[in-house]
Amino acid sequence: MIIFETNMGNIHINVDADKAPISAQNFIDYVNDGFYNNTIFHRVIKNFMIQGGGFNEDMSQKSTKAEIENEANNGLKNAKYTLAMARTNAPHSASSQFFINTSDNSFLDYPAQDGWGYCVFGEVVEGQDVVDKIGAVATGNQDGHADVPNDAVIVTKAYVQ
Repeated sequence: MIIFETNMGNIHINVDADKAPISAQNFIDYVNDGFYNNTIFHRVIKNFMIQGGGFNEDMSQKSTKAEIENEANNGLKNAKYTLAMARTNAPHSASSQFFINTSDNSFLDYPAQDGWGYCVFGEVVEGQDVVDKIGAVATGNQDGHADVPNDAVIVTKAYVQ
């Protein structure tokens, strides 16, 4: 169990190390390194997802480890309250950023439109109400980024329990 303590409440996450071993271990390693402490959910799109894991509160991007292999062909679906690896248009470009689906987003499932999709590696098992609150915050543009919460949504601490 991984706990994300945020300024809006706690989110409890289970990862699926059997179906997404690379992504799950990558996420756990970032948690254990303290990487997610004092980061923000920097991208919130209503009825779609909330994204975090890469920016400090001042919108400065954090340095990450190497990119990982895309494990989207693992049978897990981008259903509401699941966690998936965020990436660029390059299929194997995920590193620290992740998103929590706030609705069923089957169009992101393998093979998706690009032949790869987005790798689901976990799910929110407690704190869905917190995810819903984050997903409903007002957003705007900041430092060239769209969909940024107007009031920072901060992960104050992340840890394995």
